[in-house]
Amino acid sequence: MTVPATGRVVIAGTGIAGATAAETLRKRGFAGEIVLLGADPAPPYRRPMVSKELLAASFPAEKALLRPATAWPELRIDLRTGVRVEAIDPDAARVALDDGTELGYDALLLATGGRPRTLGVPIPGAFTLRDRHDAVALRDVLARPGVEVAVVGGGLIGTEVAASAQAGGARVTILEAGPRLLDRVFPPPVSAALEQVHRARGVAVHTGVAVTGADTVSGCTRLCSADGREWIADAVVVAVGMTPNDEQARAAGLRVEDGIVVDEFCRTSVPGVYAAGDVARFPDPVHVGHVRVEHWNHAQSHGAAAAAAILGEAAPYREVPWCWTTQYGRTVQAAGRPGAGAELIVDGDPGADAFLALTLAGDRLVGAVAAGRPRELRAARTLIGTGAGLSRALLTGPIDLVSVAAAAA
Repeated sequence: MTVPATGRVVIAGTGIAGATAAETLRKRGFAGEIVLLGADPAPPYRRPMVSKELLAASFPAEKALLRPATAWPELRIDLRTGVRVEAIDPDAARVALDDGTELGYDALLLATGGRPRTLGVPIPGAFTLRDRHDAVALRDVLARPGVEVAVVGGGLIGTEVAASAQAGGARVTILEAGPRLLDRVFPPPVSAALEQVHRARGVAVHTGVAVTGADTVSGCTRLCSADGREWIADAVVVAVGMTPNDEQARAAGLRVEDGIVVDEFCRTSVPGVYAAGDVARFPDPVHVGHVRVEHWNHAQSHGAAAAAAILGEAAPYREVPWCWTTQYGRTVQAAGRPGAGAELIVDGDPGADAFLALTLAGDRLVGAVAAGRPRELRAARTLIGTGAGLSRALLTGPIDLVSVAAAAA
């Protein structure tokens, strides 16, 4: 589809996917109307800061903004915050907003992200962490001297919150349902090293915890697990994943399967409607099938790809997803599917400042994790994307993945 030069593109979602799409439309010369809608009352900001910098009392919230407030009108982008799409009418090419207004569109991009997944167990006063408002509310609690915090969930968000809270002086306990922290993100040697860092900092880590109940005891929250263990904390943070905001898409007849299904051009099953970012399930560039990726970098690239598709200038989306986490001043990056390979090769000590871990399926690289070796992580993304077969001779002893990528090319 190509939008008329004077047409209107409506973008639902002011996260990085939606904001990048809006900016990309302008950069590629679209002169029509762009309406950028977001349920979040704040203008677009860097959401990775929600579980890190924004939890620090001394960090100014305005530093998290993607652009100064004046940038959006300068780009002739009609930014409307605190409003969400209530319903989509694809036949009429219109959306109804929760403020009672309606908007017609020539193209609609759904970049609605998601919301925190719940445990299914009521926890009095529990915090979740998805937006800036959540971070500010939790930050106020973390500022209390000697506060005890229980974090339910040991994935990326949970461990980042734990690290931020501990760095701010809180006493922290992590309760993880799986056998280890970051079980679905990093291979065992890497997650074990990160878990040891948390323990060394005084964080209490408990795995194999199925929270089955909670109540209030003397102003604190008591958490109970299926095996009879109990923990008491001043505050509880639930960080057990994200549920995509795809209800309006489903109601409008779009194909939805734990996210809005799109093709390699970000097109949904309904003409004129696109989706990108956390909410979209797209063709996996590494494996067969569709995947949904909840990383900042993917959302940014996917939003730009959606804008190009709307303008009829698209190339198939083939970005290899990558992410990072910063905990206790140390950054670890991952690319591809580090848990998908049958074989793991580790170069260096995952507990040290620099290491490289590679996962392979046969002779193909499918995932990589690194700290202190950013050039090799970038080379890994290239190798994963090309699917080139790798010689084992190049993966023995100290590994120089930049040279390996050059040899494969």
